[in-house]
Amino acid sequence: MADFPLIFERSRPGRIGASPPRCDVPERPLMELLGEENIREPAALPEVGEMELVRHFTNLSRRNYGIDNGFYPLGSCTMKYNPRVNEVVAALPGFAMIHPMQPEGTVQGCLRVLHDVQTWMAEITGFDTATMQPPAGASGELMCLLMIRAFHAERGESETRRVVLVPDSAHGTNPASAARAGYAVRAVKTDGRGGTDIEDLKRNVGPDVAAMMLTNPNTLGLFETEILRVNELLHDAGVQVFLDGANMNAMLGVTRPGDAGFDCMHLNLHKTFSTPHGGGGPGCGCVAVKGHLEQFLPRPVVTKRDGRYALLRDRPHSIGRVHSFFGNFLMAVRAWAYVRAYGREHLAEIARHAVLNANYIQARVKHEYPPAFDRVCMHECVLSAKPLKKHGARAFDVSKRLMDFGFHPPTNYFPLIVRAALMIEPVETESKQTLDAFAETMITIAKEAHENPQVLQEAPHVTPVARLDEVRAARQLVLCCRPIPAWAED
Repeated sequence: MADFPLIFERSRPGRIGASPPRCDVPERPLMELLGEENIREPAALPEVGEMELVRHFTNLSRRNYGIDNGFYPLGSCTMKYNPRVNEVVAALPGFAMIHPMQPEGTVQGCLRVLHDVQTWMAEITGFDTATMQPPAGASGELMCLLMIRAFHAERGESETRRVVLVPDSAHGTNPASAARAGYAVRAVKTDGRGGTDIEDLKRNVGPDVAAMMLTNPNTLGLFETEILRVNELLHDAGVQVFLDGANMNAMLGVTRPGDAGFDCMHLNLHKTFSTPHGGGGPGCGCVAVKGHLEQFLPRPVVTKRDGRYALLRDRPHSIGRVHSFFGNFLMAVRAWAYVRAYGREHLAEIARHAVLNANYIQARVKHEYPPAFDRVCMHECVLSAKPLKKHGARAFDVSKRLMDFGFHPPTNYFPLIVRAALMIEPVETESKQTLDAFAETMITIAKEAHENPQVLQEAPHVTPVARLDEVRAARQLVLCCRPIPAWAED
């Protein structure tokens, strides 16, 4: 962009950002030390001063939008506020400066954190045990399916049970994880109330099914009211039931998935337990299991014996490692601090406020954006911009226009079974003032669609980059900054 030069355009020959001290030992040519065959051409890096460098990246960062900038109602892949006290705890030298290959005796405090968190996660979810090894939610999904495959193999059924059932509203990672684990995927329909269609489930379940992957509350933001019946039906057919725990923040401290009959689940610490997500930091998954799957957990397992913590590697039935060392350890530290801050007595407040906020948004705007299923939602509401179509406006246009008002857009066009979907998740940390401002803006945009839809169609108007021809950009992908094709300069 003309008003924001690239770092290479700021470069001037000979300019440096730091002056290292004069060498006080005998110098030797690099070629002599490494060998000519190992010498590469100098990296073509920009030559700028330290102040220019700091200003460039500081100004660039200000163009990003994050939870620290404003309301971030992105449904499903929630960006939730990360309390700064968690960051302080994670930055303590005893956590931040350890090496993953240190002897166990020197990292007893760190192993205690992992053991505490996995114990708490098992208790919170109603399972027998848990592991913090998966580095992300999707990794946790795959890990659960591998354990289920090992479970069926031990029973001599691995060759006959080759199908995984997923709801037609499922997260995209569900069928992807099932396929990655070597299973065929079969979809189960959603009924008229937004839950699992029991009759369609009966038609699809059989001796060839290894598992079903369910999300509860589901991706429509609704609680599966028939979940006990669904799990009983699946278990009667010898099927293991996996819970996608992406939406656990709606049930935290109120109900436990393990009590509903699930065999295993994964948790996204970034959503339910406020660790950084996406551009804000690495992910961290947690997998909780019932006792019959415990032997298949990845090794090593964090254990406590005689008051000391250890990594147990002697696990003959384990599916093996799913991540180098032990996941993203500092994410577990942040989750540890978050749980300790609320305590057993107050964790349910998180879920209750998340559900309250989502229903408040739904009630405020439903006359302009009808819910996909008009019933009490859980932590997020799935609305539709379909009524605006007759005026020439789409859900995509609504989201682009929200940017002009300083709001991050909600999730668009997901779940796929909802026409013109807008998935909105306000989370529990937002104030009523923020929710009211967002709701009023959504109503204003609907009014604009009636009176002047062109305003929506050309939005955003105030962002550094205006609306792009996204179809053309996808077909003529350019990943380098030079040369810039003529269409990109428009």
